[in-house]
Amino acid sequence: MPIEKSSDTASEIVRLEARITELQRERDHLVATVDILQEISSSLHFVDILQTIARKLGETFGLDRSSIFLAGDRSEVRLVASYEDPSIRNLLVDLDRYPELKQAFQSGETVFIPDASIHPMMKNVKTQLDLRNVRSIVVVPIKSQGAVIGAIFLRTEREGNAFSESDVRFCQVIASLTGKALRNAHRFETLNKTQKEVTQASRRAELERIALLAFMRRLLERYAKSDEHVWAESLLPKASDEELERLVGVALQVFAEEAKGSDDRRVMGTPGVQEAIRGPS
Repeated sequence: MPIEKSSDTASEIVRLEARITELQRERDHLVATVDILQEISSSLHFVDILQTIARKLGETFGLDRSSIFLAGDRSEVRLVASYEDPSIRNLLVDLDRYPELKQAFQSGETVFIPDASIHPMMKNVKTQLDLRNVRSIVVVPIKSQGAVIGAIFLRTEREGNAFSESDVRFCQVIASLTGKALRNAHRFETLNKTQKEVTQASRRAELERIALLAFMRRLLERYAKSDEHVWAESLLPKASDEELERLVGVALQVFAEEAKGSDDRRVMGTPGVQEAIRGPS
């Protein structure tokens, strides 16, 4: 009977230790999520956002590789952020060299390979994986409005800890946050570009108006220096002279109104500004 008690106690200790380890890992996940949210909220440039996420995931898991890819054409994607080499920003990658990455892009589903050395999907690249001492791999698609726009690629070495199911769920949460952050960054860059275009168009229109008025002023000044126009105007009937004065007054009034309201109408009529006023659809 005492032997059974000792066995039960040992089992309970093992169970509690496993639970403590699981809770510690969940705590690490929460801390990493908060850190990532704080860091990406301070930037609206997608390259900085992706590099921050790749670095934080690499640090959290102590990874051999932590990378983020964005979709290209059917056979290629672009490596835009890398934990092991932050200088890599836009490297073309052939999907045929990474079957797990290819499946994630094509299926839109998370690919989890606990042991790459025995997984059938990795059979054709087993030699390269052995040389790099790869243990487990997780590839999580990044989606925006239902479409796969990228993927988070994580890989551990043989000596490191394998990914758990909770690790995979954590990576899926981060991939969801990444997709939303990229969408916000895209909106910001689009709005910023639109505002710059509106400002440039307004500036061009103002310069055109100034040039036209300067031309008319110089033309009239040059004409006014000649005595010939005085004699010519005396040939006009009185009614014609009065009509010309009226037309000049109307034209000056139109110019004044145009100077006050044209820029406001031009800016408010721009599609990008209208969308910004309406808010996100």
